[in-house]
Amino acid sequence: MAGNLREHKDNAAHLFASGRLEEALAEYQRVAVAAPEDLASRQKVAELLQRLNRKQEAIETYAAVADGWARQGWLLRGIALCKVILQLDPGHGRTQQRLAELYARRMETPARVIQTVPVAVVPEPSRPAQPAALAALPRIPIFSQLGQESFVALLEGLELKTFEAGASIVTEGELGTSMFAIVEGRVDVVRLLEGGQRRKVAAMGEGDFFGEMALLSKSPRLASVVATERTVVLELTRAMVARLIQRDASVGRVLRSFHQERLLANVLRGNKLFASLAPKEREAAAQAFQLETQPAGKTLLVQGQPGEALYLLLRGRCRVTHRHPDGKESQYPLLREGDVFGELSMMLGLPATATVRTDAPCTLLRLDRQAFEKHVLVQPGVREALSRLSTERLQRTALLVSGHEPLEGDSRV
Repeated sequence: MAGNLREHKDNAAHLFASGRLEEALAEYQRVAVAAPEDLASRQKVAELLQRLNRKQEAIETYAAVADGWARQGWLLRGIALCKVILQLDPGHGRTQQRLAELYARRMETPARVIQTVPVAVVPEPSRPAQPAALAALPRIPIFSQLGQESFVALLEGLELKTFEAGASIVTEGELGTSMFAIVEGRVDVVRLLEGGQRRKVAAMGEGDFFGEMALLSKSPRLASVVATERTVVLELTRAMVARLIQRDASVGRVLRSFHQERLLANVLRGNKLFASLAPKEREAAAQAFQLETQPAGKTLLVQGQPGEALYLLLRGRCRVTHRHPDGKESQYPLLREGDVFGELSMMLGLPATATVRTDAPCTLLRLDRQAFEKHVLVQPGVREALSRLSTERLQRTALLVSGHEPLEGDSRV
């Protein structure tokens, strides 16, 4: 039986590619009747009905498949089909409402959980037992904590877009105005190195999100995202986010929570200074960090003055100088992506031992003194790491005062 279905699907794909749409539809319909759980084939039926201008049949089939995808845990696919339905019939809101109802009945701890930093929400009233299939419905951060009305409004604000292989979805350095969710396909995340080379730093696929940092902070994109195959995405623009927040402030809280979790995952867990923090402690520290963008030439630390924050450099570079008693200046190696500075003054309460200025436009995470003392300094492992770092800094400063230059590669302050 399985072999026959495979033959029908292969034949349907061949007929579709040849432009024989009626025959392709008949083949996919045979598969859909024999294997109703094969949602991909049922979706092909809907697509062919649409191409053949059988709009009402297409809408009904899309709606059933959208419901099926959501029940199987593929919520983004369901949402994408909702957008297709609305393109065919702008007044058709029943499918979105259906997805919202399904999502509102999600289990407290479903099987496919995507965690985020918790946000306080009003508890849902107790509900009747739900079908086992709903246990697979994922808790996606930007949807999970929204009320039903806000969820529907968010769905209405999403735009469905398709990119062919090799197309750039976002470009490094450009100001970001939207975030994206991948419905299907794959993308590469690419960074431009200082020498001009491009380096792949990550790959993402269905269900992944990107772009929220630039959307929420109005900062330049930190990387380019390029489709490696035909990729379908849902886009949420800054303008739509602003309208949603006006309507329901919880949308802003949910997005900020998701953003903090991404910072936690991509920055703090990989930084040696925060490696000793337990996950809950890193979550608390992540929420305390403030993202900021500074132009070139901005002074962040002044030698001889107390430092008021710890900085983690996400993008750009900073120039570090130490002025000797005789007025001569020595240059430290440039601070680059991933470097932490300001910790010596924060740890020991001493004036900064060097001046730090941005040498290019920079994106940084800033942790002020109060948050540093509350979330970081109280942790024994971090205190030990900072103590070792502070000893190295003081030794380096002593070398500078005596006329010796720092070792190449020591870019910490």
